[in-house]
Amino acid sequence: MNPPPMARHFDVVIIGAGASGLMCAAAAGTRGRRVLVLDHANKVGKKILMSGGGRCNFTNRHVGPDNYLCRNPHFVKSALSRYTPADFIALVERHGIAYHERSHGQLFCDHSAKDIVRMLLDECEAAGVRVETRSPVSDLRIGEPHRLSSPLGPVSCESLVIATGGCSIPTLGATDFGMALARSLGMRVHPPRPALVPLTLSGRTLERVRDLSGIALEARVTVAGHAFRENLLFTHRGLSGPAVLQASSYWEPGLPVEIDLLPDLDLLASHLDRLRRERPKMALKTWLGQHLTRRVAQRWCECWMEDKPLEQLTAVDIEAVEAACKRWTVWPSGTEGYRTAEVTVGGVDTEALSSKTMACRDRPGLYFIGEVMDVTGHLGGYNFQWAWSSGHAAGQCV
Repeated sequence: MNPPPMARHFDVVIIGAGASGLMCAAAAGTRGRRVLVLDHANKVGKKILMSGGGRCNFTNRHVGPDNYLCRNPHFVKSALSRYTPADFIALVERHGIAYHERSHGQLFCDHSAKDIVRMLLDECEAAGVRVETRSPVSDLRIGEPHRLSSPLGPVSCESLVIATGGCSIPTLGATDFGMALARSLGMRVHPPRPALVPLTLSGRTLERVRDLSGIALEARVTVAGHAFRENLLFTHRGLSGPAVLQASSYWEPGLPVEIDLLPDLDLLASHLDRLRRERPKMALKTWLGQHLTRRVAQRWCECWMEDKPLEQLTAVDIEAVEAACKRWTVWPSGTEGYRTAEVTVGGVDTEALSSKTMACRDRPGLYFIGEVMDVTGHLGGYNFQWAWSSGHAAGQCV
């Protein structure tokens, strides 16, 4: 009987060849560590490639702790301060990647998200990192050393980094591998849920707005005390657009969503009083159409208020306009789910990890980075910056 094959030994094995995994690999390899990256998918960086409409919103100039959801709000500070947006921008510029800035400090590639993936792979190659795709991990045993099986055969390592991401967009290969591993080790995992995801409506509310699908309006959307002002988009199943996606990270079943469709008119009653004097014959629907588009104005007057000349508006009428336009409240029936969610809220409890190194406090040589942990960024490049920062932090220590 032949003896079992000898395990190949690496200093570092990283499971997951996404943004955080590749960043960690390059940082560790640059330090002279022998690094192996394993990913079950057929190519690396799939979420990078599809992000930003294929141009990758790779960071944001205005990153700060307030841009993240985490049960320990101080956890993100150390990694973000030691590898900043400016550091990643410098890397992008060093590789000659053209980029541009959009609203709210968002940075995108001029040409393609492929430029970012190529940059990360070039950094890994220069650092001597071995990257293997189509390499699912099995028989994983945490210890000193860590051991696992893969298509390469048995592998052992001193440092094991879990960079498997969250559950979002399973068609790209997303799984709960990292969270399941943490649970199996007795670590606390906060229940995951879809985030940065469209909200669905049902019943009479959906019937009223379904055929407005495709119309976008600037709005202020508030959930659980968190407000975001950007575009709102009506869809055939509910609501989307940047303002709704942002708010969705804070939404949980049973919570209302309050929407201000006239965010520039803080004193609506005073505004309408003035208009009644200046344009008394103007129809309410006409005025609303100037702010909400004619189709939305028509529907709002059909469903929530009576169209009449402004001079005929009573205090009760103005209150109806306020309620329907400044405090429009909906009770979502759910979300579009992981199928379209950009990220996942929840994950491995950060109390179990070092904020400086991402190391597990109770399991020597085990690290969690990126989206697998309970850190979720706002829309606009913040999640990628967390991938770069957390990956770099671990890469300096593994």
